[in-house]
Amino acid sequence: MCGSTPAAENMSAAENPEPGLTDWQPSASPDLLRARARLLEQIRAFFAERGILEVETPLLAQAGVTDPQVQLFQSAGRYLQTSPEYAMKRLLASGSGPIYQVCKAFRREPGARLHNPEFSMLEWYRPAFDSRQLIREVEDLLDKLLPPRPVTRYSYRQLFMEYADIDPFSADLTQLSERLLAEVELDFEPVDRDTWLNLLLTHLIEPELAEMGVVFVYDYPATQAALARLRRAGEQRVAERFEVYVDGLELANGYAELTNPQEQAARLEREQEQLDGQGEQRDIDHRLLQALEFGLPDCAGVALGLDRLLMVISGAKHIRDVLAFDWERA
Repeated sequence: MCGSTPAAENMSAAENPEPGLTDWQPSASPDLLRARARLLEQIRAFFAERGILEVETPLLAQAGVTDPQVQLFQSAGRYLQTSPEYAMKRLLASGSGPIYQVCKAFRREPGARLHNPEFSMLEWYRPAFDSRQLIREVEDLLDKLLPPRPVTRYSYRQLFMEYADIDPFSADLTQLSERLLAEVELDFEPVDRDTWLNLLLTHLIEPELAEMGVVFVYDYPATQAALARLRRAGEQRVAERFEVYVDGLELANGYAELTNPQEQAARLEREQEQLDGQGEQRDIDHRLLQALEFGLPDCAGVALGLDRLLMVISGAKHIRDVLAFDWERA
């Protein structure tokens, strides 16, 4: 497509502007604005060929996610959505069939090299697909959008065993902490197992993926299921969840979707209890639960960060360079 070209080298029209003089200018170059337009054209053509319906759902909703790790924007009793997932599942339950959406999403977190509080997302759902079928479709999409790259698949356990020399399912907290602290200095003390695992992943493992092209990681611990189904894998219960890395950059997160309304309600209530313990109140999205009660078809879904994908395509090093106006200029 547009490869690593002068567009990537001339990414910012006015980097580090002096306030009031040049910060009116876009943060992305005209070449990258055109690259984004081409990317959207190719994505829409891909889904049109497969008969997947493009939909649009509200950005403002009466309920937001209850995940304590996700900080929300709220105004006048409405939440800016962090993902179109809940609304799209309501469409699936109503009989929409396979659907996709290109939209904005919002998370109240600091801007950084790979993060902008307002970002673009591609999300799609495939009734009658399992996670492995959806992995193949994600691979097909990336094959259309990117120059050829090697593709590797690892289970979560295989990845940790090969690149961190530790079993993420059997190691205790002491073993996890000692493995990380042998190579990384922390200025805080994680208290739960999943935080230690996430730190091992980001600090020790993800840097190893930078030269590996496209990497799919699947069968996450059951405690990291989010909205995914659980299944038995040997002696372990695992989440039918996968993540996608391209050139070491985390790009997408997908699931075989949980369809059981009672289990979904229990998970949301546990998250709500954690929020209550942090002094924050968020309502559960009861319309999502009503949709599951009515009947969400067996399906798999995935969310892919479009801004990060454009970074990979263009060779941009900072997310602001692929945005018309980043957070500081908006």
